[in-house]
Amino acid sequence: MELPFSFLGLENLPCEPTHTNRAGMEFEHLPHPAPTPADKRDEALKDPGFGKLFTDHMVVIDYDEAKGGWHKATLGPREAISLDPAAAVLHYAQEIFEGMKAYKQGDDTLALFRPEQNARRFNESARRMAMPDLPEELFLESIRQLVAADRDWVPGDPDGSLYLRPFMFASEAFLGVRPAKQYKYILIASPVGPYFKGGAKPVKIWVSRNYTRAAPGGTGAAKTGGNYAASLVPQAEGIENGCDQVVFLDAVEKKWVEELGGMNLFFVFDDGTVITPPLTGTILPGITRNSLIELLREEGLQVREEPYSIDQWRADATTGKLLETMACGTAAVVTPVGTVLGPDGEFTIGSGGTGQMTNKIRERLVGIQKGSVEDTHGWTMKL
Repeated sequence: MELPFSFLGLENLPCEPTHTNRAGMEFEHLPHPAPTPADKRDEALKDPGFGKLFTDHMVVIDYDEAKGGWHKATLGPREAISLDPAAAVLHYAQEIFEGMKAYKQGDDTLALFRPEQNARRFNESARRMAMPDLPEELFLESIRQLVAADRDWVPGDPDGSLYLRPFMFASEAFLGVRPAKQYKYILIASPVGPYFKGGAKPVKIWVSRNYTRAAPGGTGAAKTGGNYAASLVPQAEGIENGCDQVVFLDAVEKKWVEELGGMNLFFVFDDGTVITPPLTGTILPGITRNSLIELLREEGLQVREEPYSIDQWRADATTGKLLETMACGTAAVVTPVGTVLGPDGEFTIGSGGTGQMTNKIRERLVGIQKGSVEDTHGWTMKL
């Protein structure tokens, strides 16, 4: 099933030449009949919010098992998707996605942060959901194509970036529980400001006692929509109690801290050690998480990946042994956790403000992403 470019009148417009690239697949460039005027775009970029404003273009690549796999890559206008009511994604939830950003550097060039890790995790998620791998170079080329087309949408504000959302879903029309044989990979982009209103201020966390995010053997390590759907009710519960985010405990003993609805956690202690929950299959292996482990060790801290209980979290915060708790992820980067609230009461981390190490590590990571701090790891990819 093809995307309905015809309703925009594109069938009457000449297509640009196809573009061959490092991915080895030609991208057909479809002309945009009515791109956003520059003045309207610039006005919108003054306050883009997060995930509410979208660029002019998108990338679409089709997969069909009967046609040998991935084929027909296009860069065209962002528009609605036409789906058969029996499309497998609507019934069996075969869907995955990624989240990444393009950052404006000091010299006005653009760069990605560890995009090969996103490509790798995308395929790990695909395998868990019985979906086909997308060649990593094709994933990266789709990013290059879209960013090149919509580079004027990158906010000029220091806290701004171009959030990129690659996703794949089962498009085959059938009813029956089996992996689909047809898929669509789509990439869209959204100019964004800070994830939390007010920037990187300390957040208040709600401890979910009645709900879990993932169980052993489940899909917790995959970036699939169902995991986030499962977090919406407890997230609403947290908001009702004045919190910004919800923290999930393990599904078996309901005592071990796992992750927030969309971020990993780090605990910084007064003896120079840091603990982050281990990747046991129920936690998303965050790319920001992996980066922080390396940066914290370079700061001379001993980082351990080991279980940490909610009761110990409370006790260490109460005695002052725990100095800081930080949450991290692509959207929010690094955010301090100030207060933890749940059915069992409330406790504060340190003074409830932004800790010294949280602030330092955030500035260093953001500096690498923005190009103001030397990238000694080779994490950024210039576009």
